[in-house]
Amino acid sequence: MESALTFFVHRAALSILAVAFVSGCATIPADSGSDPRDPLESFNRQVFEFNDGFDRVFLKPVAQVYEYLPEPIRDCLSNAFSNFREPSNAVNNLLQGKAVDAASDTCRFVVNSTVGLLGCFDVARQMGLERHNEDAGQTMGAWGIGPGPYLVFPILGPSTVRDAIGFYGVEAYLDPNFYINNVALRNSIVGVRIVNARAELLPTDDLISGAALDKYRFIRDGYLQRRQNLIYDGSPPRSEPDGQSPTDSPPSADPSVKKEAAPPLPDTPAPAPAAK
Repeated sequence: MESALTFFVHRAALSILAVAFVSGCATIPADSGSDPRDPLESFNRQVFEFNDGFDRVFLKPVAQVYEYLPEPIRDCLSNAFSNFREPSNAVNNLLQGKAVDAASDTCRFVVNSTVGLLGCFDVARQMGLERHNEDAGQTMGAWGIGPGPYLVFPILGPSTVRDAIGFYGVEAYLDPNFYINNVALRNSIVGVRIVNARAELLPTDDLISGAALDKYRFIRDGYLQRRQNLIYDGSPPRSEPDGQSPTDSPPSADPSVKKEAAPPLPDTPAPAPAAK
């Protein structure tokens, strides 16, 4: 058992080193950084290449193995991880002035954590309590705080300055996972959450590969568009997109240029394990 674990660790380390080497060879377009939403595009592309390679050699294969679990088990885990998000949904809805939705989220968490066996079953949905999707980044956006530059973090993926503050500075404290004192258990749950989130995105891989002329910009535009829609609950203002003036539209806004559909993206990144 120990030798197998040692082999796995060494293989993972070599894979990460190989991916890091490949990311240093990322091709940077001549117009990199011309989009006002993404002034750090050259740097972001390097990180994106690393992440893409890491996903190919490690995360995606693990997610594909995870898919062999029986569907009821995967559904139970997915529901439980969604249940972890309910306290955040409730707090952020309240901070955005949506008291009714905040009360609904609180009821969902109580019902699913008890009758639903720690969230394994979404009993609350059967009671008519629909799940919301709120986080600290959306709350700051609703308060009028701009997104700041687009950022790509190693392993964690796409974000903005505002979302990074929300996700990694605030959201961890609103997640029950943060308060598990057993470090090994807490980190194991975080790992499974990340794999579960990646497995749920497997059906989009072909869509992205088939539709994207530039995979980096396809994912970037999809992320920013989705965050925009979430902040405005699906009805963003047409004249002044989040963090952009009407004249700050991306270079591909020319109607003669083929438009690419935005890919579905995860609600939020899985929380990083808290340091103890």
